Order: sequence, then C-alpha cells, then structure tokens
Amino acid sequence: LAKDAMNATGRYNVTAGYISPVHDSYKKEGLISSEHRLEMCKLATETSDWIRCNDWECRRDGWSRTVEVLRHIKSISGQTATSNNETDEDVQVKLLCGADLLESFATPGLWSTDDLKEIVEKFGLVCISRHGSDPRKFIYLSDLLWKYENNIHIVTEWIPNEISSTCIRRASRRQQSIKYLVPDPVENYIHTHSLYSIVP
Repeated sequence: LAKDAMNATGRYNVTAGYISPVHDSYKKEGLISSEHRLEMCKLATETSDWIRCNDWECRRDGWSRTVEVLRHIKSISGQTATSNNETDEDVQVKLLCGADLLESFATPGLWSTDDLKEIVEKFGLVCISRHGSDPRKFIYLSDLLWKYENNIHIVTEWIPNEISSTCIRRASRRQQSIKYLVPDPVENYIHTHSLYSIVP
C-alpha cells in the first residue's frame, strides 16, 4: 500500500522496505524473545523481493531509539546506492507508521524533541491513515509536524484491514485459528514453539 502510493507520486522509486524487530529490553508487556520475532519476520518476508528483515536493532546490547535505527538503515542503504552507481543523496529513508504512532508524538516524555525533529526533517514519515483517525488534523495541531508537513506523506487505506498483531496474539492465546491471517510458515512457527500461550 505505502510502496504503491509513494511510487504513484512520480517522485519516488521504492526499492526496499525494512522490518526491524525491537530489542528485548524495550520491556513492552507480552513482548516475546527477539529470537522468535526475528525468525517470524524472516519467514514472513522470505518470498518478498523487496521487503527485508534487519537484525541490527535486536542484536545490539540494549534498546535503540527510533532515530538510531533510521540512521543505521540509511547507512546500509547508502552502501547499496554506491554499488548501484547512485549517490548517498539519491537514497531516502522514511519511517512507515500508523496514525497511532504519529499521535504518540504528543505524549509527554515519550519522545525526545531532538529525535522527533531529526525524524521529520532528515528522514520523513509515511503514515497509513485508518478509519477513525485524522492524521492531517494532528499535523495541523503540532507546530513541529506542521513545519515539516511536506516531508510527511499520508496514505489513505481505502480497503480497510483491521488485522493487527494484537488480534493475532489474542487469537493464538485463545487457540483460535490464524490461518490466512499470517503466512503459513509463520503460523506453523507460532504453533511449533507454543508462542503466545496462556501462562497458567
């Protein structure tokens, strides 16, 4: 969806997308081992010719800020550009997110102002707008986002997809079928390793 929307502008040619599993020390409730999350990402992307799984973030000694991960992706993308006779300036890295993450920018103490400025100024955002969200209004209400609104791309999800990782975990925990909701190799991996089971 995001790739098609960006390519359709005529200003971009999306060549790669990266999934970066967060480090175990992120401490999110219910977060399973990065070993399992990384393997599921690899299984989910093994048939894609452009989406890649990157293990840099989860292999580090501790949790990394989002802007650090973007810098890393930029550095490895720049290496690819050099091998393709492109310059580092030709390669742009943007953070793909949902409207909920965009709105979290306003949560006090959650984000560093310097990090947010670097993200929206030097990288940019591609935000998927879901039913009930209004990212354009949120951009209008934020002085920082308004300043760099030209570097924030809103992609409307015209065909609603309500599948979320939370729903997948809940269904797995309740031993309900997740077939056709995730790739078959991922479903098999979840069952084989008894992930998301209810702890007695």
